[in-house]
Amino acid sequence: MTEMPAPIPLRERTADALPWLVTAAMALATLALAFGPDWSSLPARVLMLIGFVAICAHLLRGRGRQFFNGPVAYIAAGSLLLLVVLALFANEIAPQNPYDLRQLDIMDGRLPPGSTTFDGAMTYHLGTDEQGRDILSGILYGLRVSLSVAIIATLVAMAIGVVVGIYAAWAGGRVETILMRLVDLQLSFPSILVALMLMAAFGRGLDKVVIALIIVQWAYYARTVRGTALSETRKEYIDAARGLGLPVRRIIFKHLLPNCIPPLLVISTVQIANTIVLESSLSFLGVGVPITRPSLGLLIANGYDYMLSGQYWMSMYPGVALLAIVASINLVGDRLRDTLNPRLRK
Repeated sequence: MTEMPAPIPLRERTADALPWLVTAAMALATLALAFGPDWSSLPARVLMLIGFVAICAHLLRGRGRQFFNGPVAYIAAGSLLLLVVLALFANEIAPQNPYDLRQLDIMDGRLPPGSTTFDGAMTYHLGTDEQGRDILSGILYGLRVSLSVAIIATLVAMAIGVVVGIYAAWAGGRVETILMRLVDLQLSFPSILVALMLMAAFGRGLDKVVIALIIVQWAYYARTVRGTALSETRKEYIDAARGLGLPVRRIIFKHLLPNCIPPLLVISTVQIANTIVLESSLSFLGVGVPITRPSLGLLIANGYDYMLSGQYWMSMYPGVALLAIVASINLVGDRLRDTLNPRLRK
């Protein structure tokens, strides 16, 4: 008589589910904030920061020395944490709400960095744009929009890609062929071209940008997860789990999916940076987020016409912020790749 497998201990199940629960909480908080009024909920923002730190601590548990093995890792991680904190608490940090018309004065338009208001009550450290909005405040608010759009689109696209990739690898045969041909068709077109076509069909809007970015991204995760899952399903521990008569759900979620997470984390980190660049490109071209919630790309576009007249600060400083967030995310992703897969370390 075949012996029934022992149930998974509650403590082990809780430890395995903790990062997924924290990720789901962060996703819900991000959705509530991104589509809510002015990110006014301080507890939700604190929850997001705690979740971000908890996920990072869980990933680096026992691997801290491998990750922080040089000054570049410290600089990249510190810069990313600083930018995330600035974006989350822009309401409290920014000297001005750049989208509150009651705080704007057209007479303060296009002031150079270091200028003050007429009454000397406020200093524009990075200057102002043509409507008198503080550039520093605009960067903080724009950074928040870019990060929230990228995180929401990446998490949803990753969920779709994981389901498609694992199902294709497990089912095999004609199902795998059809799904992978759809993925190949999606990846055969440039991302910016597909996003432009979708935005032309959907129209402008924060939710429409998120949907377009999800459609553009999901195929990357599906291909990565399918390749990793195929190699894992050929290993002996999967054959042993099948031989023990374990249910398919337990094999996938307990054994197969955890071994697909390391490459998934690396590609998701890189894709967040790529999503920020893609969203900024759409906003720069005028088909992205609405004017009422401008991202870094729209801030760059607003000051682009004044570059040749010597008023560089309206586009340059948002561009520097965009470069900083993308570079820090890519560097952190590179360190995660080397840490989670020691064979790739140089």
